[in-house]
Amino acid sequence: MTIINIAPSPEPCTDAGWTAFQYHLDQPVTREFILSLRPLGSLVFLDSLAQPFFKIESHHYMIKGLLNDTSIRVAVHRDHLDEQETIKQLIE
Repeated sequence: MTIINIAPSPEPCTDAGWTAFQYHLDQPVTREFILSLRPLGSLVFLDSLAQPFFKIESHHYMIKGLLNDTSIRVAVHRDHLDEQETIKQLIE
């Protein structure tokens, strides 16, 4: 999986102390990809929904997205923006 673009999220959360980004990917999110992100934090994967959803939570960031979508939302606490590098490395 390759990140082709990182853009500010259309759902900002700066008032709460977080900076959010939309990571645009070169291919759709698969079940295998979601499970590969498990080392990043606590994983919730609701794959029985009509539109399967996942969320990964850590103390300093949150990642969420939809199965088969070509982007994911990454929110990072403003005091820990360096955590983005860890996230990027695991995605790519």
